[in-house]
Amino acid sequence: MNTIAAAAKKRINSIDVMRGIVMVVMALDHTRDFFSDSSFDPSNLSRASTALFLTRFITHYCAATFVFLAGTGAFLSINRGKTKWEACKFLVSRGIWLIILELTIINWGWGFGYFLQVIWVIGLSMIILGILVYLPLPLITGLGLLLIFGHDAFDKVRPDNFTGWASTLWYFLHVQGLIKLFGRDVFVLYPLAPWVGVMMAGYGFGKLYTLDAAIRKKYLIGIGLSAIVLFIVIRFFNGYGDVSHWAVQGSLHRSILSFINVSKYPPSLDYLLITLGPVILLLAFLEDVQNGLTNFFVLFGRVALFYYILHLYLIHGLALLAAKVTGTQNLLFSLPVVYALWALAIFILYFPCRWFMRYKREHSYWWLSYL
Repeated sequence: MNTIAAAAKKRINSIDVMRGIVMVVMALDHTRDFFSDSSFDPSNLSRASTALFLTRFITHYCAATFVFLAGTGAFLSINRGKTKWEACKFLVSRGIWLIILELTIINWGWGFGYFLQVIWVIGLSMIILGILVYLPLPLITGLGLLLIFGHDAFDKVRPDNFTGWASTLWYFLHVQGLIKLFGRDVFVLYPLAPWVGVMMAGYGFGKLYTLDAAIRKKYLIGIGLSAIVLFIVIRFFNGYGDVSHWAVQGSLHRSILSFINVSKYPPSLDYLLITLGPVILLLAFLEDVQNGLTNFFVLFGRVALFYYILHLYLIHGLALLAAKVTGTQNLLFSLPVVYALWALAIFILYFPCRWFMRYKREHSYWWLSYL
């Protein structure tokens, strides 16, 4: 076996580190959801402070990175020895499992009703990718990029342009909103069309991890910088790429905040460029870094689903405890307290995640690949 093929069969440490970073950052957003004293959209610059806006903005990187790297992981699983049929079976079955988790354990963890969020869209995207793995890699990648760059063309198409099941289908595909599912009110937070494109592009991106590290790093830097430059150019003209336009504010730094205030639901082209561009650049940097900090993030990156479920119940549990102690159901903590509670949650999560990572490393039960 040549060195390139051998390298491709190993876990890519930088990917696990990147995944771990966004999992930790994601917990900040969810801690803010449960504990923040903000009763308004933190991306609303007419009301949000710079600190609150940036607290929300930094968490934009989480969903985009997680979906993109899920596609990369699917490619690498084939490259580690799975046949396409084995990859198809695994992706479809794991996708079904993730959707079931979203509608049960994960929604119960939130306790706010029924939402179709990032886990459902990863699950459905995996099912679609599992079917598509038989297609040539350039075609899968091209279709993914077409969805990323082209889906904004449909932003003005609304569900009320359709009737019956077609209206509901459009919510699933492209519009955030409330639908009926199995007789229940379900809120579609993550429409499918842009996100499945992100996963497909991530699948094609995995091909870079079969290259020599030095060559790969050049590609990562080139792709990351190109995405950032493209974002700046498209965003500057306030045209295609985002339904929300930026505007000059009262100061330079607030104008910059307006410039990066992009739409996530559904994710606009601008959103995907400004999130995935820096992430790909960071992946290039992480190629050569391994220390105590990266080892910390690797731990969370290798048990991502376990961490995701656990962090919801932990943060929700802390919120219930705080409500009992303070005697109020409406928790109104300031941003510094939210950050402190986030740090506490990560500290607590470290220990069960470390145990589970070791358990996965020491055992080879089939079901462990689904967690």
